[in-house]
Amino acid sequence: MDQASKRIVAIGDVVGKPGRNALAGILPAMIERDSVDFVMVNAENVAGGSGITEKLFREVLAVGADAVTSGDHIWKKQKIDVLLNREKRLLRPHNFSPRAAGTGVSIIPSKSGFPVAVINLMGRVYMTPVIDDPFTAADEALKAINGKTRVIIVDMHAETTSEKQALAHYLDGRVSAVFGTHTHVQTADETILPKGTAFICDLGMTGPHDSILGRKVENVLHRYLTHMYERFDVAEDGLRVCGAVVDVDPHSGRALSIRRINLPVDSPPKKGFGGESGLTGDAD
Repeated sequence: MDQASKRIVAIGDVVGKPGRNALAGILPAMIERDSVDFVMVNAENVAGGSGITEKLFREVLAVGADAVTSGDHIWKKQKIDVLLNREKRLLRPHNFSPRAAGTGVSIIPSKSGFPVAVINLMGRVYMTPVIDDPFTAADEALKAINGKTRVIIVDMHAETTSEKQALAHYLDGRVSAVFGTHTHVQTADETILPKGTAFICDLGMTGPHDSILGRKVENVLHRYLTHMYERFDVAEDGLRVCGAVVDVDPHSGRALSIRRINLPVDSPPKKGFGGESGLTGDAD
């Protein structure tokens, strides 16, 4: 990593207690070993697999997160509106109604004090509830950020790859990175777009991968096979941390590189991002 660049790590949807344990098992050492300057974590599923509480928000911050993003499950827990109004490091999608609690755009100091702008958006295709246009919301957020920092990262919480790709191309050259979340399945399309924006369709899931999207296999199969109600309990095994690392030029805001993170918790990497770290993929 160039000494002048800033290293940003984005972690995909953290699911339940197993996901929190996975994050705690990997992230602190990663930050120290690899000179990570800023960490964004999507944590809308940390509370029993759906929602987030203040206690768990603090827990995610304690292991190294600087910004915590969310999506359609942000309203699952009571009193989350109070926390959203008070805590600018916790974001909800910016294209929810402007009357909703909290904010979807925030400028947050990095670990070295450098300001990083975070924008949280949610897609409209196959998503509920019906929300405002994420493209227009992105334009509004960029107007609010204008001149305050060149390092801008976006969590696009959406179902379809096409909508995520469309937003990334729409914002190419205007933001440093667009990270897709929501599907819990990591994609292999990490790239630097023509005007300098890093992009990946989905960061993947942090939590139990011996599962179906973080839930116990037998519970999900029962629902599919019988169409009967079945509680989707969070699985426990096969813990992995998934996400991406992006190096950014703080002066231009352009991404210099992007790599996927896909790390088993029981065998953490012995080397940094440049060595045999368990990373897959490399786009410069």
